[in-house]
Amino acid sequence: MNLNVSDDVINLMAEKFKMLAQPTRLVIVRSLIAGEKSVNSLVHETGRGQANLSKHLKVLADAGLVARRKVGLQVFYRVGSPLIDQVCSLACDTVAGDSQETG
Repeated sequence: MNLNVSDDVINLMAEKFKMLAQPTRLVIVRSLIAGEKSVNSLVHETGRGQANLSKHLKVLADAGLVARRKVGLQVFYRVGSPLIDQVCSLACDTVAGDSQETG
């Protein structure tokens, strides 16, 4: 981490991490890392209910972690920044490695 980063930036980072601290949101991000998907596709892939999924998608979109595109009545979502893919991949690899060492 850059040691010269301001407290304001640290607070923004904490908010972004807080958005990813919920399992359903991580499942959504995992699905979207593979590419843009409609809400219906996400419902099918994740096994979550449409209302619950839409609530989490709104939170992620408001935080800038996912982007949305509307085509007619359908809404498509995608990862909002390549950084999300990198952070999630690093975290998953680290956690998976740690669990293998302790298990």
